Amino acid sequence: MAVSHATANASRVALVFGGSRGIGAAAVQRLAADGFDVAFTYVSRADSAAKVTENAKGHGGRVLAIRADSANPDAIESAVAQTVAQLGPLNALVVNAGVIGGGPIGSVPVQELDRMLNINVRGVFLSIQAAVPHLAADARVVTIGSNVSILTGTVGAGVYQLTKTALIGLVKGAALDLADRRITVNNIQPGPTDTDMNAGALDALAANSPLKRVGSADEIAALISFLTSPESGYMTGTTVTIDGGYTL
Repeated sequence: MAVSHATANASRVALVFGGSRGIGAAAVQRLAADGFDVAFTYVSRADSAAKVTENAKGHGGRVLAIRADSANPDAIESAVAQTVAQLGPLNALVVNAGVIGGGPIGSVPVQELDRMLNINVRGVFLSIQAAVPHLAADARVVTIGSNVSILTGTVGAGVYQLTKTALIGLVKGAALDLADRRITVNNIQPGPTDTDMNAGALDALAANSPLKRVGSADEIAALISFLTSPESGYMTGTTVTIDGGYTL
């Protein structure tokens, strides 16, 4: 049974970068259920964003969908500004926006390398940086990495692994920089999860798991819920892997 933080988090505001599908959409729903007013970004799927908005509003709070590409620094700044202007200062920031791609290291075009670095690393850094002036004391920052930082898993995943490994160092530095305001910064590393990103590969991924299944987006969202709750206040600069033992 999900534990609600609605009472503790009354009138609190969360912003989710990359919230229109998969783990991000589940995070929006869980944060709304926990009592947050929630803003989230999407890139192109207005239909998905509208569905997420409608579902999240069912929890009684305010919900704001913002079209913003995390490859664009101006769009990141604008998303934060719109959220603060319409909902108020940020109590939680979840940076989930990311892309998967790459290829064998000998043949990755520099344009593909730049695309993944721009969204998966630079975009995460800039999202946190843009939010810093608007984070309330005791705010929570959560980034979404991947268990590929521990185990590559497939040939051609080196660039993706590079970008997700970078988040481990980023949260450590950010956690120190923001500790004087009692703001915590933590990183979640999901393993194979039942999202459209893994469509067509779920059976194969499950076969390689000790639990013989993949995770659900709601299970990842439950960890996000804890890391954005008052109960996680003594936990910062940490990377937590949730992958059903995939990397044991």
